[in-house]
Amino acid sequence: MQLNNNVTEFILLGLTQDPVRKKIVFVTFLLFYLGTLLGNFLILTTIKTSQALGSPMYFFLFHLSLSETCFSTSIAPRMIVDTLLKNATISFSECLIQAFSFHFFGCLEIFILVLMAVDRYVAICKPLNYMTIMSRQVCGVLVAMAWVGSCVHSLAQIFLVLSLPFCGPNVIDHYLCDLQPLLQLACTDTYMINLLLVSNSGAICTVSFVMLMFSYIFILHSLRNHSAEGRRKALSTCISHIIVVVLLFGPCIFIYTRPATTFSVDKLVTIFYTLGTPLLNPLIYTLRNAEVKSAMRKFWSKALVSDDRL
Repeated sequence: MQLNNNVTEFILLGLTQDPVRKKIVFVTFLLFYLGTLLGNFLILTTIKTSQALGSPMYFFLFHLSLSETCFSTSIAPRMIVDTLLKNATISFSECLIQAFSFHFFGCLEIFILVLMAVDRYVAICKPLNYMTIMSRQVCGVLVAMAWVGSCVHSLAQIFLVLSLPFCGPNVIDHYLCDLQPLLQLACTDTYMINLLLVSNSGAICTVSFVMLMFSYIFILHSLRNHSAEGRRKALSTCISHIIVVVLLFGPCIFIYTRPATTFSVDKLVTIFYTLGTPLLNPLIYTLRNAEVKSAMRKFWSKALVSDDRL
């Protein structure tokens, strides 16, 4: 419910107002977005069609790629189109929808990464009971809980924003409708609201990051008892996950664990985890994973054979 709001739309300043730089931004981020779609589509299609990638790890990777695709789509298309406009505006309702979807899929990505860490812990530390503990039913329930938890997180964020009055100005110095820039425009004291927002988003980012780091430290410590080949394979998988975690959580913690203040680097940091990380993750998971690369080669071989027959 929208309360006491005179503002019906917001003006998004974007990354720059210079016409030449806007064209550069358009081309750059169009390529970023298309690369993100292509990379994640390949992962989604390969996992869905390959019988060799039926383990829980790839089940979670499928949902990670799906969440990253949706996460990037909630931001990139509008940002790209806005660079072509002289004045980019977004309605109050569209702003809230973007903020909801942005936080929903971002939170889902975090939860899926936590589940992937749990999966690696069970696979490496309890290999004999792995398929029993991480059965398909258990994995399905865990992913469903991640979706529900992400929805609860995003709804809580949006309801906090809806309690704020907006009476002007309506200029957002950003390229998306995030919660921190919106707090700057509220016509009331936002200290408590910001505290609640930080305790929500900030706590999810920080607690998840600490849990993940400790879990991977524990996993790497336990590899001492494995064979050389087992250590090599486990290290390859875990290092890929750790790279993804650091690239995602570093910028998120910087943005969401501080008071409602804005810095000049905020836009660049946000670009890194909203557009950069979804593009890099498919490369990290495919280039460092022999099973995924092998499955992709088989997938393309079958696709080429089918095309030749047609």
